[in-house]
Amino acid sequence: MDERPHQAWPPEDPGRGAGGRVRPAAEPERPGGRGAWSPEGAGDGGRQPAADPPQDDLPPSARWYGTPAAPPRRRRIPDRLRRRLLGAIALAAGAAVVVAGGVLLAPRILPAATPPAGVSDPLAGVAYSLPEGWRTGTMPPVTEFTSVAGSDGAATVMSRPAEPVADVRKATVELTDLYARLLLHGDEVKVVDDRAVTVGGRTGHSRSLRAEYRDVVNRPAYLRVVFLTGAGKRPVVVVGMAQPDDPRRRAEIDTVIAGVR
Repeated sequence: MDERPHQAWPPEDPGRGAGGRVRPAAEPERPGGRGAWSPEGAGDGGRQPAADPPQDDLPPSARWYGTPAAPPRRRRIPDRLRRRLLGAIALAAGAAVVVAGGVLLAPRILPAATPPAGVSDPLAGVAYSLPEGWRTGTMPPVTEFTSVAGSDGAATVMSRPAEPVADVRKATVELTDLYARLLLHGDEVKVVDDRAVTVGGRTGHSRSLRAEYRDVVNRPAYLRVVFLTGAGKRPVVVVGMAQPDDPRRRAEIDTVIAGVR
């Protein structure tokens, strides 16, 4: 009987292993006839073979692809650090609840309605409310004015301080002619209103113009100039302008000027 040890994984080709994969060159046969790994006791009658180096105790797959490495040990979190982490998580959850509660309660503490917009002009000594859709501005189109408000660029109201005059109507007519030249540039300008007024306890005069243009681009424009004096306050000039001119814009300008106080 052939007593040579049984050789496992017989190569099908001198340079290739099973499946046609290339395998490293075989190691030289060691004395004693051991050329490959075999199960314990196989082919030698149950006798225990002599101990070989660790590499010979591995199957060919381990020698070809490397010895499997043991998984790293799980690091245990110290109890004190675990308690700190749990405390931080609890605080974060509590903060989230507070934020959510604030969001739910916010609508209850907000004012029921936004107060209407308005203008406060301490230099001219006046204040007035604005209709819906009107906004305050920062740079009046005429430098001597100290406040401005408007709506969509189609209607504007400006105010500025003035010096006392002997004839309020005359001063109003002169200012109306000046602002017509500066702002309207109309081909034909007509006076549509000229009368004495009382606004916010002050007396004064109001004069209104309508400008028309021969070209087809510019639509008619409206200009109103009001000079107010008296009531122990410094005189003030209020100017309203609309382009295009229409009854709704005129009514808005009249409402703003009537609310001057």
